[in-house]
Amino acid sequence: LQRDAKGQYLFDLLCHHLNLLEKDYFGIRFVDPDKQRHWLEFTKSVVKQMRAQPPFTMCFRVKFYPTDPAALKEEITRYLVFLQIKRDLYHGRLLCKTSDAALLAAYILQAEIGDYDPGKHPEGYSSKFQFFPKHSEKLERKIAEIHKSELSGQAPATSELNFLRKAQTLETYGVDPHPCKDVSGNAAFLAFTPFGFVVLQGNKRVHFIKWNEVTKMKFEGKTFYLYVSQKEEKKIVLTYFAPTPEACKHLWKCGIENQAFYKLEKSSQVRTVSSSNLFFKGSRFRYSGRVAKEVMESSAKIKREPPEIHRAGLVPSRSCPSITHGPRLSSVPRTRRRAVHISIMEGLESLRDSAHSTPVRSASHGDAFAAPGRGGRAESSERVSVIADENYSPADSVLPTPVAEHSLELMLLSRQANGAPCSIEEEKESEAGTP
Repeated sequence: LQRDAKGQYLFDLLCHHLNLLEKDYFGIRFVDPDKQRHWLEFTKSVVKQMRAQPPFTMCFRVKFYPTDPAALKEEITRYLVFLQIKRDLYHGRLLCKTSDAALLAAYILQAEIGDYDPGKHPEGYSSKFQFFPKHSEKLERKIAEIHKSELSGQAPATSELNFLRKAQTLETYGVDPHPCKDVSGNAAFLAFTPFGFVVLQGNKRVHFIKWNEVTKMKFEGKTFYLYVSQKEEKKIVLTYFAPTPEACKHLWKCGIENQAFYKLEKSSQVRTVSSSNLFFKGSRFRYSGRVAKEVMESSAKIKREPPEIHRAGLVPSRSCPSITHGPRLSSVPRTRRRAVHISIMEGLESLRDSAHSTPVRSASHGDAFAAPGRGGRAESSERVSVIADENYSPADSVLPTPVAEHSLELMLLSRQANGAPCSIEEEKESEAGTP
């Protein structure tokens, strides 16, 4: 990259490589040396935003989840959103009942290995795949049962679309959790979704505020304030405490961008927002992209031959003989490819996850969850990362954005330091003591 290259240049280059036109839903995320997550700002220089030394590690992510993913115009866009939500499920962000979890996993299985074939898929074949942080044999049998009996003949695109339709009905669809504490000191996760602001505690959604009810967001140091105006002139101020001032600022900026994207009618309505009540005091920030309504209108005008999709890790099946499995041919000129160094590191299961295929269980996979140090903290986290009969918790998410294989231990330490619950039993006790 040239030193003065803006974030928009890198993002456009990446979308060109992916042959992606509906790109406004996506962004580039990176983690600074202090383990703080950031979204790359497109109006600023890439190099100036990075505090680390090159080569820079960045992750392509869904930044704004589509309100209705089935309404996306192109299959390539739906496929990339499918990969993100599949990853959310794998990291414990997408909460669901066991019955919903089985159906979602079966859709993934159908999309990736095709129709059930007794010759290729022996007894217990679904146990070889890792759809969730951890799951039971009973759930594995249910996944295989649905895959065998209900999904035969579905092409990958159909299974992915059905997966998206089911996922969007769940309360935690689109959740990107920010760990915080409430005024009583209880651990909570704050998140912004296509429909509004949510607060999760344990495995429950304790607050849901629609975007048109949010009147203001601000922060001071580690403290985040959300001003809400509801029916009958009822006004509420929700207060939460982030682990660090940097985490609080990131939370605030995410909130400003999400509200602008989902609530406004036109990008011309976007205004510069200050973090403080005083004019020119504190941080100032302005969302620089298009809003959801404009994106949908633009998508409707797309007229081109659907781009070919190379589903990495897909096994050919009788139900989809038209899918090709050759190597991905880049559409970026060779000279431009040399100008960019993008290191794709997913941390846990880096090779498998970057290939977008469902992780396959193996000895090394188990090590990835417990390593590097098999201390009590890691074992505790692994023990509770299970889908219960009803729900599992976002607190069991392994990593919001994996950076390197040693980050798990750091995250577990930070979660305990920040007061995040480390077991389901502890969550229930804290809830019982909450006024």
